[in-house]
Amino acid sequence: MSAPRLVLVLGDQLGEGVAALRAADPARDLVVMAEVAEEATYAPHHPRKIAFVLAAMRKFAARLRGQGWRVAYTQLDDPDNSGSITGELLRRAEEFGAGAVIATEPGEWRLIHALDEVPLTARQIPDDRFLCANARFADWAAGRKSRRMEHFYRVMRRETGFLMDGDAPAGGKWNFDHDNRKPARDDLLRAGPLRHAPDAVTREVIDLVAGRFADHFGDLDDFWFATDRDGALAALDHFIAHGLPEFGAYQDAMLQSDGFLNHAVIGLYLNAGLLGAREVCEAAESAYRSGRVPINSAEGFIRQILGWREFMRGTYFLEGPDYTARNELGHEAPLPPLYWGAPTRMNCLSQVVGQTRREAYAHHIQRLMVTGNFALLAGVDPAAVHEWYLAVYADAYEWVEAPNVIGMSQFADGGAVGSKPYVSSGAYIDRMSDYCKSCDYRVRDRTGPRACPFNLLYWDFLDRHRDRFARNPRMAQIYRNWERMDPQRRATILSEAAALRARLAAGEVV
Repeated sequence: MSAPRLVLVLGDQLGEGVAALRAADPARDLVVMAEVAEEATYAPHHPRKIAFVLAAMRKFAARLRGQGWRVAYTQLDDPDNSGSITGELLRRAEEFGAGAVIATEPGEWRLIHALDEVPLTARQIPDDRFLCANARFADWAAGRKSRRMEHFYRVMRRETGFLMDGDAPAGGKWNFDHDNRKPARDDLLRAGPLRHAPDAVTREVIDLVAGRFADHFGDLDDFWFATDRDGALAALDHFIAHGLPEFGAYQDAMLQSDGFLNHAVIGLYLNAGLLGAREVCEAAESAYRSGRVPINSAEGFIRQILGWREFMRGTYFLEGPDYTARNELGHEAPLPPLYWGAPTRMNCLSQVVGQTRREAYAHHIQRLMVTGNFALLAGVDPAAVHEWYLAVYADAYEWVEAPNVIGMSQFADGGAVGSKPYVSSGAYIDRMSDYCKSCDYRVRDRTGPRACPFNLLYWDFLDRHRDRFARNPRMAQIYRNWERMDPQRRATILSEAAALRARLAAGEVV
């Protein structure tokens, strides 16, 4: 019998239809899967994410064995574990006399380059689990002065047929965001995401992770993520039935007592491969077509998958390996300790960071308009912001996280993702949440000892970057408002903002 090829399956490629498995022969080839320290620590990943990925990997390996595949699986506590993906490939190559590797192209440049350098014949096959291939995205982007998600999204709607009535968008509009900006109230009947009790495999992994990664930011208590495809499908069905009907209206809302609201919390299943983008969009569209959910909810949700998710992946690979080092605004401040759970008087940040520590989850507005907005206003080094998001969220993989942070959140790419920075004063957070009611600061105070830090830093940010943004047509009115402000008031705001940024840089409680 000829030597086997090694078939690498990574922890975010846990789908039976993944490209490397389709290209392999179960009668000849050997699947290689490995729990390695390097993948858990190149960023200090949340223990809940590590536990989810390892448990899902173990169950996927068992599923493959049940289908007749040979699987060489390395557990984290295996004494022969080399500690890296490439090290495990070399170990298995020597053990089984293999000289070739088939791999589905990884979702980050770090691993793509590592596989390129492994001293074996390695073939990386494009990852076709997505609805827009990288080559198709590059073709769409070619020659454009600017790339905007909304334009890309309309192309994807036409190409896939999702929410289309012939050549026209379902409901007569491409985008129903105008209907999707309502604040929420407490609702004891809101179902929230489906919770799964850990089984024996998951409990074993939780114990292992608790012992190995106790120094990582994040809690493991009350672990409830699904860790196999059946559980992920059940979570999707639950969301379609209970969350999607009001998802649209309340998708931007934030509540102190409910960190999930009507959100799906399936991003971690999608990004690990337990769910597919097409089947998720099909489920949402079916619910709309059958009259179970309104168009604004179906469209708003599908846009997150078909629009933003695909746009972010295309951007990541188009921009290249140096994308995460971009810093177009020249921000250099350190990440404040409050992001790692240090005390803060700002209730919105305390709530979102606390929820992140507990759940390895925060929804898109909590990330963009609370933690991301504050880091941008405070002038934090975007690389530090990127590393934090990559570490703390269960759905974070670099292909999706980096463009969302470097581009959309921090504007560090100079506009490759967005036409303007996503910045706001405290008024936006007050309008969309109940955080401000319990805060030590007063959201309506622009200056003084109890002025909301978002208010001070907002105008300070605009003033510091006037040369870049004053001529932006979407920001011109804001600058006119700033220029009409009393000069002494402007001076007070800038003075107090500078003092606030100095306190943040010194690690003081803010």
